[in-house]
Amino acid sequence: MFPSVLVVCVGNICRSPVGERLLATKLAQHGSTINVSSAGIAALEGHAADEDAATVAKAHGVSLDGHIARQFSRTLGAEHALILVMESGHKREIIKSAPDLSGRVMLFDHWIGGKGIADPYCHSIQFHQEVFAQIEAAAAAWTEKLVK
Repeated sequence: MFPSVLVVCVGNICRSPVGERLLATKLAQHGSTINVSSAGIAALEGHAADEDAATVAKAHGVSLDGHIARQFSRTLGAEHALILVMESGHKREIIKSAPDLSGRVMLFDHWIGGKGIADPYCHSIQFHQEVFAQIEAAAAAWTEKLVK
């Protein structure tokens, strides 16, 4: 059982907030009490979610309201039993800065191919929609694994 999950991307304004909210919602729908939060390895600390990411999420019934970007740290990572990253490079960065956390780090899309989820920042709304769909599918797959 994982009591908490940390979702990580680069800036903590697009992919990880979406992943956090989708995973938390899906887990709650299955009666899970797993706590889900997010951070960035080069976070735009204090910033709200990206406007395009928030627009796409809202169109799918997911609110990113109240999100505030925060920086990943070894201490923050250690507070979570599972750390889900969007790209393999994020995994390398975390393991480089916090080798003791290596066993906790997995790709967010691990159960749907594990190729990584591209960063939609400063790309088209259509690309944000494609990324949202990938994150949603990955969150559903993780939910299935975590609620068993």
